[in-house]
Amino acid sequence: MDGKKFKMGWMIVAFDLPVKSKQQRKHATGFRKFLLEDGYKMIQFSFYARPMVTYARMRTHLARVTRNIPPEGSVRSIYVTKAQWERAFIIHGN
Repeated sequence: MDGKKFKMGWMIVAFDLPVKSKQQRKHATGFRKFLLEDGYKMIQFSFYARPMVTYARMRTHLARVTRNIPPEGSVRSIYVTKAQWERAFIIHGN
């Protein structure tokens, strides 16, 4: 991504973490707590988002997420622009 063409948007962190053992649950809970303390909002239980206003800020937070990833599981991060975020559909059940 080109920092000069950066548009305000959202950094999304989605993950699947194992929770079968006590230690795995501790790691998963710690990662969720880290995300909340770092300014992310929980969208769903394993889907968090944080607004990003500059390219440098996005790089900083991506590095923080990388440093705090639990030893097991899968964590993904994606950046979406404000316009893309606003075109999302929220669908609720009956």
